[in-house]
Amino acid sequence: MQKLPRELFSAQQARAIDYTAQQQMLVTGLQLMTAAAEAGFAVLQKYYPAARSLLVVCGAGNNAGDGYLVAKLALQAGYQVQLVAVGAVDKLKGDAAAAYQAFVAVGGEVLHDFAAVATVDLVVDALLGTGLARFVTGHFAAAIHYMNDLTAPVLAIDIPSGLNADTGDIMGCAVHADISITFIVLKQGMFTGLAADYCGRVLFADLQVPAAVIASESYRASLLKAQALGKRTACAHKGHFGHVLLLGGDYGYAGALLLAAEAALNSGAGLVSVATRQEHARQVHLACPELMGHTLDNISDIKPLLAKITVLVLGPGLGQTAWAQTIWSALITDARPKVMDADALNLLANAPCYADNWILTPHPGEAARLLRCTTADILRDRFGAVRAIQQQYGGVCLLKGAGTLITAGEHVYVNTTGNPGMATGGMGDVLAGMIGALLAQKYSLLEAAKIGVYLHGLAADKAAEQAGERGLRASEVVQFLRTVVND
Repeated sequence: MQKLPRELFSAQQARAIDYTAQQQMLVTGLQLMTAAAEAGFAVLQKYYPAARSLLVVCGAGNNAGDGYLVAKLALQAGYQVQLVAVGAVDKLKGDAAAAYQAFVAVGGEVLHDFAAVATVDLVVDALLGTGLARFVTGHFAAAIHYMNDLTAPVLAIDIPSGLNADTGDIMGCAVHADISITFIVLKQGMFTGLAADYCGRVLFADLQVPAAVIASESYRASLLKAQALGKRTACAHKGHFGHVLLLGGDYGYAGALLLAAEAALNSGAGLVSVATRQEHARQVHLACPELMGHTLDNISDIKPLLAKITVLVLGPGLGQTAWAQTIWSALITDARPKVMDADALNLLANAPCYADNWILTPHPGEAARLLRCTTADILRDRFGAVRAIQQQYGGVCLLKGAGTLITAGEHVYVNTTGNPGMATGGMGDVLAGMIGALLAQKYSLLEAAKIGVYLHGLAADKAAEQAGERGLRASEVVQFLRTVVND
């Protein structure tokens, strides 16, 4: 299979590109469908060489046509093929109808329920395609549940049935695929949020559609590419790499601030200071001697320090007490680049304002508070949510979660690093500190967010390689930050 491209497209754009390809390449829809089936069958042979008995589940649209042609190729190659059609085959139209006829012409038999299905080695999901726009119900939902209940692995053709190609939302229910082979362009919904649990490994085949045809549609999202930092000059000194000030660490939450501060150090900031409760400030050097601790009972305590620093990180362990609100109110209009994380975001949600000098780092719950909606609303359309936050609050917004999204306006970048082991406390604090260090090293807001998210996930991947994902701690990820920023 081919390397995944970076460009991501909506379902409507994918259909438009498919149409343009037929017009410019002088090929028929059936020829493209045949090429898709050949690519799908090649995946089947390569990744499941021991499979000899297949269950192919077809719906009523062009995705079903792909399935019929995969079944035809398998039948001709000597596989045992059981094909269940969900919906009346006499309602198939155009290319899908022609694909059905091609399958029947080589001796293929179509079943109309799952009662007669025998044991299978592999399931091919060709039930619903990228055009799905409503919740799955009835016989189609029953077919999805049937496939998910089988122990055999599932190969999804183009997209797992039930997954929204634009948002990654689950339309009532969706197929849990082990591998998804998608065609011509990548569909944006397959790379963020809940999609990670349904797509499995995503493979790609462009079906030899020229780049000029793909370029006929302007994409608004893309996968983050590998991010690397530039080499430092031989005469560099700490003043070249900025002074990060992190504020927070209320009673009971000193660890959050310490994690963020150590992440800033390990990510290359020249100097790192923390301003926090007096009891915590006195002990900072014991945990990490390179950190400078400053008592913050009142904002006047750190006025001399504010004149020296270049970047603010506001939020790790901050809380929402009167103490936190006073700090937040005093610094929210500061003109220096800022990272707004954790309770700084909750305080912002309570008193919304707009600025162009900050990076907002909400998880879905914080995003819901910023937009005054529910977490479920955020998960239904993560692309729409991250754009809405940026438009309302300004700067750069990154929406955390599987397939973290980053935007400074219209275009959205989708992260590809990281793992489920990151679902533990403190990971967001580490990210905030890392991004603060990148801002201090004079990266732009957008570049600091992109590089920080990518390398943060990469550090977590390297940490998980050591002993696995379960039980992974944020402090372990901090130790791998130096590796990834120097790679």
